[in-house]
Amino acid sequence: MTKTAILVDGGFYKTRAKTLFGDKTAEERANELERYCLAHLFQRTNRSNKHEPPELYRIFYYDCPPLAKKAYHPYLKTQIDFSRTPLYFWMNTFLSELKQKRKFALRLGRLSEEQCGYLLTPETVKKLCNGKLTFDSLTENDFKIDIVQKGVDMKIGIDIASLAYKKQVNQIILISGDSDFVPAAKLARREGIDFILDPMQFNIKQDLTEHIDGIRSKVDYILSQQKGPANSALVP
Repeated sequence: MTKTAILVDGGFYKTRAKTLFGDKTAEERANELERYCLAHLFQRTNRSNKHEPPELYRIFYYDCPPLAKKAYHPYLKTQIDFSRTPLYFWMNTFLSELKQKRKFALRLGRLSEEQCGYLLTPETVKKLCNGKLTFDSLTENDFKIDIVQKGVDMKIGIDIASLAYKKQVNQIILISGDSDFVPAAKLARREGIDFILDPMQFNIKQDLTEHIDGIRSKVDYILSQQKGPANSALVP
């Protein structure tokens, strides 16, 4: 029987899920993530239905707690207290929901709060350089908060290596679109692990496709299960 570990790059999943499935409450997004991961356990069976579904070892979710400090907004000319924003409460609720789910293990890094600040968006910088936009015509939407995650990628790499060396599973499914995990994927395959990537229909770099055993997405499954209009609640 195949024993499977599912690893979820949280930042990637939330961004893709918002694009593909719409805005949802924290509870709805957590339930959606659980359904998405469990859908990977449904194997194609032959006509006699003799194939057994893989056994789930654990779902590892990698992310950071929300930003809880103040940052100066250069356009609004005021301090923004992120601990009082809807995003802060959404994220805390989302993580709390995941902690209560069976077979979920949270691997949390941290945000580099001392280096965070507001920057002009790349599109805005391009327009300024091309003369299509002036500083006088800037709006609040031309700025975005710049925050660096610490420890998340390292935790994913270490867990892949640990699962492979300890022979705890014989299949790893990684939900991500980041080519930074190529060395970890190569290591797992050398140890005999069946390494599957789920980029959620995102176009990935060629060097990532060369070092995996297959690409599998469950986006269409979730879309087929989704009923009614998307909720208008805030989602990262």
